[in-house]
Order: sequence, then C-alpha cells, then structure tokens
Amino acid sequence: MRPRKVCLLLLLLALAQLLVVAGADGPDEDSSNKENTIEDEEEEEEEDDEEDDDLEVKEENGVLVLNDANFDNFVADKDTVLLEFYAPWCGHCKQFAPEYEKIANTLKDNDPPIPVAKIDATSASMLASRFDVSGYPTIKILKKGQAVDYEGSRTQEEIVAKVREVSQPDWTPPPEVTLVLTKENFDEVVNDADIILVEFYAPWCGHCKKLAPEYEKAAKELSKRSPPIPLAKVDATAETDLAKRFDVSGYPTLKIFRKGRPFDYNGPREKYGIVDYMIEQSGPPSKEILTLKQVQEFLKDGDDVIIIGAFKGESDPAYQQYQDAANNLREDYKFHHTFSTEIAKFLKVSQGQLVVMQPEKFQSKYEPRSHVMDVQGSTEDLAIKDFVLKHALPLVGHRKASNDAKRYTRRPLVVVYYSVDFSFDYRAATQFWRSKVLEVAKDFPEYTFAIADEEDYAGEVKDLGLSESGEDVNAAILDESGKKFAMEPEEFDSDTLREFVTAFKKGKLKPVIKSQPVPKNNKGPVRVVVGKTFDSIVMDPKKDVLIEFYAPWCGHCKQLEPVYNSLGKKYKGQKGLVIAKMDATANDVPSDRYKVEGFPTIYFAPSGDKKNPVKFEGGERDLEHLSKFIEEHATKLGRTKEEL
Repeated sequence: MRPRKVCLLLLLLALAQLLVVAGADGPDEDSSNKENTIEDEEEEEEEDDEEDDDLEVKEENGVLVLNDANFDNFVADKDTVLLEFYAPWCGHCKQFAPEYEKIANTLKDNDPPIPVAKIDATSASMLASRFDVSGYPTIKILKKGQAVDYEGSRTQEEIVAKVREVSQPDWTPPPEVTLVLTKENFDEVVNDADIILVEFYAPWCGHCKKLAPEYEKAAKELSKRSPPIPLAKVDATAETDLAKRFDVSGYPTLKIFRKGRPFDYNGPREKYGIVDYMIEQSGPPSKEILTLKQVQEFLKDGDDVIIIGAFKGESDPAYQQYQDAANNLREDYKFHHTFSTEIAKFLKVSQGQLVVMQPEKFQSKYEPRSHVMDVQGSTEDLAIKDFVLKHALPLVGHRKASNDAKRYTRRPLVVVYYSVDFSFDYRAATQFWRSKVLEVAKDFPEYTFAIADEEDYAGEVKDLGLSESGEDVNAAILDESGKKFAMEPEEFDSDTLREFVTAFKKGKLKPVIKSQPVPKNNKGPVRVVVGKTFDSIVMDPKKDVLIEFYAPWCGHCKQLEPVYNSLGKKYKGQKGLVIAKMDATANDVPSDRYKVEGFPTIYFAPSGDKKNPVKFEGGERDLEHLSKFIEEHATKLGRTKEEL
C-alpha cells in the first residue's frame, strides 16, 4: 500500500473515532440539560408552593394567621375583622394568647361570624408599618378597611362587646376629639381657653402622621379631665397666615396657648407623655410658700436659684404679672410666691417685690446676697423675665447634666473640672477649689464661670485632651463659635487660671479640635471632612460646599447614603462645588454657624459667605430636591453633564 493511501486511511479512522466519542457525549449532554430543566421546574414549584403557603390563610386554635401576602385579599370583602399584632418573644402576647383564642371562638358563633386574626408584626413588617404598630400586643378592629384602635382592657368580655358594637351596620367612628382650627375660628377658640395645645402640621409630613394617633389619644384622655384641656390642630400648608403669624418653620410645631398667648411646647410626643406634660402645664406656674421654714430650707439645702415674689394677695395686679412671667420660664425655673408679711420681712423685701437669690453654698463675698425688683400691675412680664435670667446664675455655679442645657448656654464659658461633691464630708474641699475660681471670676464679669465634676463630664474632659493630664484640677474655655480651649496641665491656683483666661481674651490660645485622622485618599465624589479639615474644605471661600453631618448609627443617614453618593457623582465635574460629609459624632464642628441638632443635617456653604450657610429643611431628601437646593443657592455652578 502506498504511503499516501495509508495516511488517508489513518485519517478516516481518526475521524470515525471522534464521531463515536461525540455520539457518546451527545446523549449525556441532553440528559444533563433535561436534569437541569427538571431541577429548575422543581425549584419553581417549591417557590410556588411557598407563595401558596403565604397566601393561604391558616388557622391556629380558632385564630386566623395573616401576613403581608394574604392580608389584603382576606379582608377585602369583610365588614369587620379583629386584629392582634404580636411579637413571638413578647411576654404580654403569650399571656394574652389563651384569652384571644376564647374571643375567636365566641365571635365565630356570632351572627354573622366575625373573623379574628393575628399578625406576627416582627415578620409582617409592611403591615406593622402601615398600621403604626409600636408596641405588643396591639389590638385593632378593622371596619370596612378602616382601622379602629382598641384602647380598653384585654379581657374577653370587653373586647367582644367592643367588636360587636363596631360590627353594627349603623356604626360610624366617633368624631375626632382634636379640634380643627382655621383662620375663621382660631382666635375665638384660643383666646377663650385658659390653656390649649395646638399642633401646626403638614399633611405630607411623616413625623406629623406618626404623631397623629398619639395626639388624638391624648386629646381623648385630656377631654375627660375637669376642667378639660383641649388639643387642636392647624393645617399649616392651608392656613399659611396662621403659620407665618406664629413663626412655624418646621413640622410638626406644637405651641401651648394661655388665653391667646403662645408658649413653646417642649414635652414628649406620645400619648401619656403629652397628657402628663399638659396636666403639669395647666397648674399654676408659681407655688405658694406658707411658712418661713420653707424659705430657710431653700437657703440651707437648695441646689438652684431661689425666685420668690411677695404680694398682697391673689387679686394683686402685680401678682398677675408675676404669674405671666413665670409661665414664660416655668420650663427652666421654679417660681414661688408668698402673701406672708413675716416671710417678706425675712427676705428684706416689701409686698410687690421680687427677690432672686442663691442658696448659701453658692453665695460669696464678691456678689450681693440677693437681687430685688419692684413689680407692679403695669410691669411688663418681659422685664421680669429679663431680671430673672440676669441673676439666675451665681458668680461661680455648679454645671451638671441636669442644668447644662438650660443654665450654661452663655459663652464664653470657663469650666473648672475636679471632684465636685457638696455632701457634708467633701464640701470643704469642693469649696476650697471653688474659692480659687471666684477670685478670678470677679474680674471677668463678661464671662460665665462654673465648676463641674470631672466624672460627670469625662467625655468632655477626654475630648479636651485632659483625661491623662495627671492633675487633680483642670480647666477649659468654651467660646461662642463652638471652639474649645484647654489649659495646659499644671498645678492649679487662681494665678494660673487668671493667666489662662487672660491669654484667651487676648486671642493667644489655640483651640482643641476633636477629629478623626485626615483621610489619605479623599478623591471620591463625596469628600470626607474631619475636624482638622473643616476649615480648609467647608470654609474654603473660593468654593460652594454642600455638607452633610451624619451619625453612623442613624437610619435616615444610611437611607440617604446612596442618594448622596449619586449627588456627588452628578456634580463631580463642577470644580467650584464640593459635595462633602462629616461624622458629627466623631468630629467637632468648629463653627457655631453650622448647628447640628439632629441627623442628618445638611447645609449649603456658599463661596464668599461661609458665615451664613443655608440649611436644607422641609423637602424630600432625594436626588431631585437636593439638586434643586444646590442649584438655587450655588454661586459657581456650570452646566452638568446631563444638561450638555
């Protein structure tokens, strides 16, 4: 055989082998595909089964089990349904379960039967949110799709009676107890009320929606009192004149009115908190002192300023003015009055005078023992208020957590930290160091001086870099702009403190700034700002800056993050604009113009006017509204890529 023919034969044999192998592989591949198809079909069937399980309304001991998937379909054609929102771990829910099963069996025999259902609020999160469930168990009666809160006791007798009442064909929800005010009836209602709480709201506001059921429950509770305390609401988006008249700039805004005079509401925003707060507010703002012993105890054992008005009687016009002034300050100070001539004589005042004085432990030879003001029927309550505020603090007071926000807001504030304890055994040591501070404070009346316990303010001491100073006594100055200055650790006496305060007054001190490390790579669409870089980035006079102050634990901040990153990418090509963020829990904000009172807080700092930043408030925190906010206030904005 010729070589060419041999080669050709070998080639044909090789091809035949390849075809055999391919033929062998082919069926396996088809089989594999079929197996995959079967597996996919089985998975789909399992998913369908799971969906069917969710849609199916199961029953446990007579109680129907509802969830996010089957709820709407089940209740759609029902007139009345009793609902319990529970948590599997809730002790009260477990205790209530047998009673609820009895209720279900009783209402099943009703004519017509009334379905009784339960919902695990920890897994049916959409329903829990939709029905504002904030505690367990929460019981609601669904009447033609509208939820009616059940507020009675958790007994079979009461719940069944209430459900049967609601199930009647002619039943309608009781009218709201909360009064609705408009410009037509506002003055008439408010001016006539001894006390009334008014909520200014916006229909679209999430916080207002959350407050609404609590506010109505509080209104119901307070309407039962004698005399009742009314609660009212104003749609500030419709009644714009009323909103403007009372300086409403955010929602909800709550104000207390006494015979038409507005006072800020600073209380809780849930039913029982509102009720307790308003009951306290409805009482007299000043308490009567009947015995001299009470005054002597205030002086000997008191821990705060003593404010006492001496008057002839309740009909005294001066007394009425004093009461009005006390209402303005009742949140922050305790007011007292007396009609006793004996007490007035002890206080060295006449009837028709107001005295402001400090308890004995805060008195000193450098300040008057008391401050006295004449009060007449014609005296304006603002004048009384100013007088009290002017003399409320001693020359060197005791700063602590309970009075910090109300007493020690004035700046500059000079604080001396050490072991402050006014109990009998330690009072002498506490007063020894306080006397050193007094010697300096008397020469700087324009500053506020205070002592503070180093353990109570351990965090502040640490932020000042003084926790490892090795000294028993440390000092710092907090100024108007939010900057903090620490005294160099050295043996404390009045001379070293005087030198420190004098250096501050001359502008020779450098501030202490709490700051995270400066990021090494900071070229992303959103610039990271820390305490040390705030001035160089945010306060750069040549650039517009949008700055978000956030907290790592804040849910709203986490929700904003992807939107804010998209915003940064949108404007990344704008050389005159910086989108930035700062962890306000780990860094100091060196300027008091950028107040952070909640998270997230967003400011626009325009180029050339950094002392007047514009706060973002009122709008939705989405890409559209944030972009619009930037474009309204930008001074150096070119066209974005989307516009080109």
